[in-house]
Amino acid sequence: MIARLWRGVTLASKADDYFAYLQKTGLQDFRATPGNQGVYVFRRFNEETAEFLLVSLWDAVESIKKFAGDEHEKARYYSEDKDYLFEMTPFVEHYEILLKR
Repeated sequence: MIARLWRGVTLASKADDYFAYLQKTGLQDFRATPGNQGVYVFRRFNEETAEFLLVSLWDAVESIKKFAGDEHEKARYYSEDKDYLFEMTPFVEHYEILLKR
């Protein structure tokens, strides 16, 4: 199994709106892709910002490519993301999961 990690930063005042937007876009697309085993959204507030960390779980790299395409190391963005995020990480990280409950 592979974990895919992505980070983005929005203003703290937009954090709830951004999470609602995520639920309508990216999170639905994650779940609809064959081979996706779930996605977790973490949020951390700083003084005026909110950092989001998304961890999606996948059967294999081939499953990730179904979601992100051949350049699966790049982050996948939607056009409205620019309305929320002022820090858009261009790449994602992938980790092999070695221990599972």
